[in-house]
Amino acid sequence: MPHSFNKIWIHAVWATKERLPIIKPAIEHHLYSFIANQLHELGCPVRITNGMPDHIHCLFLLNPQKSIADVVKQIKGSSSHFINQQNFIAQKFAWQNGYAAFSVSDSGVEKVFNYIKNQKQHHQKRTFQNEYEAFLKLYMMETSHDENI
Repeated sequence: MPHSFNKIWIHAVWATKERLPIIKPAIEHHLYSFIANQLHELGCPVRITNGMPDHIHCLFLLNPQKSIADVVKQIKGSSSHFINQQNFIAQKFAWQNGYAAFSVSDSGVEKVFNYIKNQKQHHQKRTFQNEYEAFLKLYMMETSHDENI
């Protein structure tokens, strides 16, 4: 085979430092647009970015030349810097250490897209902590190993 082909959808989730609800509606669009542009520059086309005041979800195609860890580290660092540089909020903005990332099959992309799109409605019924634990259970991972997401 003369060429390599990769199509790996990633659903990434990370939280604000100490899970503080500081992503207010006034800055959401700026933050999500910035993150989408950064992912695009990294060669990771974005399907959707959305979230809540204390966390965000991104669905993107992974650039085969990049690791998930490198992409998320770059996005978290550059978006923190962007928010602080723009003075969108009174306090210093930072993300919590860590993240969660899950692969998504092509057949599941629309379901995950709709899930991310409807975060505000979804979280009227379930907290971020409950959501996180459900993801870990769904992917058969331990819930006690990482409090940094």
